[in-house]
Amino acid sequence: MDAICDLPPITTHQAFVDFLDLLHEDFLESGSQWENDTLPRYLAAMHRWSAIVKEGYQNTGQAVPENAPDVPWQLFADILLAARVYE
Repeated sequence: MDAICDLPPITTHQAFVDFLDLLHEDFLESGSQWENDTLPRYLAAMHRWSAIVKEGYQNTGQAVPENAPDVPWQLFADILLAARVYE
């Protein structure tokens, strides 16, 4: 998973799609090593981190994205909802 964390910033739709592909591959190869290795745990962690996103960046020594208010939050919600039923 370290290689995924070392990727350049994701600034395009295709880069996001590629990131999801790498994340999926990483889970298939080493998901048992993930802290949140089940869907319920992963979603719970996603929820907790999303609630403190600014502090999450600061705690890991990363700059808080300047455009955070402009992030298309509805797009992320739509992606997560669609994945429930999309084949």
